[in-house]
Amino acid sequence: MKLSEHFTLEELIYSETAIRKDLDNTPSEDIKQNLILLCEKVLEPLRTIINIPIKINSGYRSIEVNKEVGGVSTSQHCKGEAADTVAIGIPVKDYYTKVKQLVKDKQLIIDQCIYEYESWVHISYKSKGTNRNQFLIKSKNTGYIPDNI
Repeated sequence: MKLSEHFTLEELIYSETAIRKDLDNTPSEDIKQNLILLCEKVLEPLRTIINIPIKINSGYRSIEVNKEVGGVSTSQHCKGEAADTVAIGIPVKDYYTKVKQLVKDKQLIIDQCIYEYESWVHISYKSKGTNRNQFLIKSKNTGYIPDNI
């Protein structure tokens, strides 16, 4: 099922952990709507502006899958409001910097953008309430560090 021009439900719910542990990772209709919003409001505009394919490493996670991967209980992944991503062919830090610049230039609204472990970029969008346009850097040694625009 297509959620937007370049993103499908299948890629946003795919989980190797769910497959390996035989866990159900099927989203509810409400969560599907949140995934559609995430694609329409953030992922698709981002993909279009930077003109680079974006790979979803982890999108929606059921509560069970989230526990298995060590996610926090308040994870936006469980609401269908977040995806861990990389841009194909460019360094992760450069991709993070591009997202940051787009938000600064008011071309994109996000809730959080987290440069995690120098390996991927977590991007979220709240379906309800105010999106914070918050940037963080997360590493094993220092935890979360604010990275103001």
